[in-house]
Order: sequence, then structure tokens, then C-alpha cells
Amino acid sequence: MATSVSNVKTDHASRYLQQLCKHWSHRFSVEFNATAGRVPFSAESFLDLAAQPGNLIMTLTVEKPEDLERMQNVVVDHLKRFAFREELDVSWAARV
Repeated sequence: MATSVSNVKTDHASRYLQQLCKHWSHRFSVEFNATAGRVPFSAESFLDLAAQPGNLIMTLTVEKPEDLERMQNVVVDHLKRFAFREELDVSWAARV
């Protein structure tokens, strides 16, 4: 298992959390509300989202460490599609 975290500064954290979860709910059994969400990509790979004032916290866990970078890029690509009106700085840090 490998996990990484990104803290994205935005005033629209709750909106983006909900958009990401709704988007992936067509393929996965997503659970979410205005402040927290989980997207289970598989039994062992998932994205946890938390919206705080001014901050969207994304925690990505994957079963195979070699999939981490690819999945990070998938998450960021989707987020940036929803956040096209603002320039988001998304960087990931490994969580041990």
C-alpha cells in the first residue's frame, strides 16, 4: 500500500469535493457530504476528500505503489477540469 496527501488551497473546497464525488459515483460506490467524501476505486485503492475553509485535503491510497503517480495524475486532472476558473497548486506528499 502507498498513500499520499495533497492540501489544495481553494475557497471552493466543498464544491470541488462534491463534484469529484458525483463524477465518480457513476462508476464507484461513492459516499460523501459537503465536508467529506470517499471514492473507492477498488477494494484496496481509494481517495478520501475533506473540505475545510480555504483548503481541500485529498488523501490517495493505492494497493500497488507503482500505481500511485498515475492515480495522482488522474485525480489532479479531474480536479482541474472542475476548477478551470482558478489556478490550483496541487502537490502530493508521501504519507508514511
